[in-house]
Amino acid sequence: MRSLIDILDLSVEEIDALISDAESIIADPGRYADCCRGKQLAALFFEPSTRTRLSFESAMLALGGQVLSVTGAGMSSVSKGESIADTIKTVSCYADIIAMRHPQDGAALVAANSTQLPVINAGDGGHNHPTQTLADLLTIHREKGRLGHLAVGVCGDLKYGRTVHSLIAAMSRYPGIRFVLISPEALRVPDYVTDGMNRMGIPYTQTASLENALPDLDILYMTRIQRERFFDPALYEALKDSYILTADKMRLARPDMCVMHPLPRVNEISVAVDSDPRACYFKQMFNGKMMRMALIRKLLSDPATPAPRADLYHHLRCMNPRCVCQTEQELQPAFFRVPGDKEIYRCLYCEMQAR
Repeated sequence: MRSLIDILDLSVEEIDALISDAESIIADPGRYADCCRGKQLAALFFEPSTRTRLSFESAMLALGGQVLSVTGAGMSSVSKGESIADTIKTVSCYADIIAMRHPQDGAALVAANSTQLPVINAGDGGHNHPTQTLADLLTIHREKGRLGHLAVGVCGDLKYGRTVHSLIAAMSRYPGIRFVLISPEALRVPDYVTDGMNRMGIPYTQTASLENALPDLDILYMTRIQRERFFDPALYEALKDSYILTADKMRLARPDMCVMHPLPRVNEISVAVDSDPRACYFKQMFNGKMMRMALIRKLLSDPATPAPRADLYHHLRCMNPRCVCQTEQELQPAFFRVPGDKEIYRCLYCEMQAR
């Protein structure tokens, strides 16, 4: 069965169809109340989550299905050292579709390769978060009436912010998109993200100043500086308050700018901004449930199984300490060559460049 590991697993046409389906669900939820009756979703969350986990569970229940949940590695055999592959093979005996969040980059791909069931990546380390991007795209479409011809500012932790990586990848395929990447030097987007924009000719600028960027934006996507992604606590302390969006700063922005945030927030958006009509981050939560309902329906009815990549190289080594290839039992390193003049190879699981 087909899985969703990366937002690029979906074509633009498929994303547009999911948005249309989600709009139909919003208009008439009762019509979809029995779509998944007799089906079970396994929600495997080995990393803390409130919104994403509840959104998946609520989505499946609203479709008439049932939910099996695992929350926290300490509540499963993962705490005993069980591999991701073995966990997924076990869960596949009990469920029809799996949604998994895991702290390691590439864990969702290992899961998908270990089962015939559809696997949905609910966040793999600091790598990707495709269903949050689906929620974001529906929000933008509902608020702005389009997904193209927009100036999109992303602000905060762009290095480890998996929601940012997926959003950039998705929106880069729509016409007239321009990105403003707002972050401290230490938290700029990874090379594989900017390499992708460069290959596609997507215009972007990088800046450390939120105030300078605000007047020109249609969308401002704020993110949290994530304590859990830092190996060095001192660096986190130095960067944690880099950006705080306040009501005063909002006066610099366009009257129709859309403020978004994947949540949870810490203090990067003042609560005073919540009453601003441009604040859309709680709308994202509702839209996330609708898009996950649409996605679950699609994956349970789509028998297509993508062919495995054949152009892989196994003689290199991934240096990313967060990559799943560092810990998964007998997982062979795998790299793909990036198209272009230079000999650049990236890890199949985390997309970091081989050194």
